[in-house]
Amino acid sequence: MAVSSYGGQKTVREGSSEKRKAILAAARDLFVHEGVDRVNMDAVATRAAVSKRTVYDYFGDKRSLFLAILSEVSESLLATGLRAIEEHLPKDALITTVPELEAALTALAIDLGATVVGSADLHAGFALVAQERLRTPTTEDDIETAPIQAALAERIAHFVDAGLLDTDNPRLAADHFGALTLLLAYERQPVPAHADPDQIRQIMIDGAHAFIRAYARR
Repeated sequence: MAVSSYGGQKTVREGSSEKRKAILAAARDLFVHEGVDRVNMDAVATRAAVSKRTVYDYFGDKRSLFLAILSEVSESLLATGLRAIEEHLPKDALITTVPELEAALTALAIDLGATVVGSADLHAGFALVAQERLRTPTTEDDIETAPIQAALAERIAHFVDAGLLDTDNPRLAADHFGALTLLLAYERQPVPAHADPDQIRQIMIDGAHAFIRAYARR
């Protein structure tokens, strides 16, 4: 039987993917709505329709279960972000003018707005991070976004070299792009179930335009 270990703690079973998904989904929902401290493993087991022993066998303890949720969210976000960057800003893209670049960045932003801002699972992960940071700030309680930022920074550096953008800090420019698009959309559409797709789309269009106004070479 396959085994794995979370953070050097007790060895746990990988088990069936269906049960793991059920446990993670149950824990994520309970943690978000009731708070991590208020939820016990019995409640997680009941919600997931498995035994408490199964929850412990698969994840070891509540802390490891919490970190597994963040890991799952990080993996989903990474796959979504890298896919969107490769689709809209591929390395072989024939983008030679600022208007063409703005169109590509706008398409990227709209794609991310639809797939990230509107995702209940990703939103739940971010809500958990915010919740835990208020209680016990730690670098472990976070969702990994650095690879996506690095990938976008690499593409921005490419367009700097091509003479379309002007910055000596592509990573900061990538952070600004995210702030003008995804972060602003999250702030204005905080509940995925009630998010307005048209408003999210407009935020992304305006954000990409503001980015170009700030960084386009003149």
